[in-house]
Amino acid sequence: MGKKHWAMTGLTTLALLAASCGGTTSSATSSPTPNPSPSPAATGEKIAVATNAKLGSILVDEKGLTVYLFVADTGKESTCYTQCAAIWPPVLTDGAPQAGTGADASLLGTTTRTDGKVEVTYAGHPLYYFVQDKAAGDAKGQGINGFGALWWVMSPSGAAIQVK
Repeated sequence: MGKKHWAMTGLTTLALLAASCGGTTSSATSSPTPNPSPSPAATGEKIAVATNAKLGSILVDEKGLTVYLFVADTGKESTCYTQCAAIWPPVLTDGAPQAGTGADASLLGTTTRTDGKVEVTYAGHPLYYFVQDKAAGDAKGQGINGFGALWWVMSPSGAAIQVK
């Protein structure tokens, strides 16, 4: 593919990020890099519980990065692909997901995405990261309405925490 195609793809991604993140304080002029990389972990991804000052007990990965559910997902099937997955990378795993401190192992599961990758689920919800969360404790995606529905942080019970 040519440079022109990649430049247009980058501009499209930035435009979608700006449109889907209305109300955030980020600037559409800086190109966010997904953190963490949406590549699968070498072993089962670990999901744990951390305390967020504003939201209380929330689900995080083993690095302390917040994970989200997408209200548009029904059942354990993901509906977030292409540009959506560039902004909301799925939590992928190579093995059975592991329960870290505070997480309920019986609520952990997986679903196979259309590209064959395996995504972690919790209480039947596919899990995602938000591209603008860079450090443990960040929850910048909380309550964003993007790609047709809301994105929420999850409680240890698997319920959406619907506080903005």
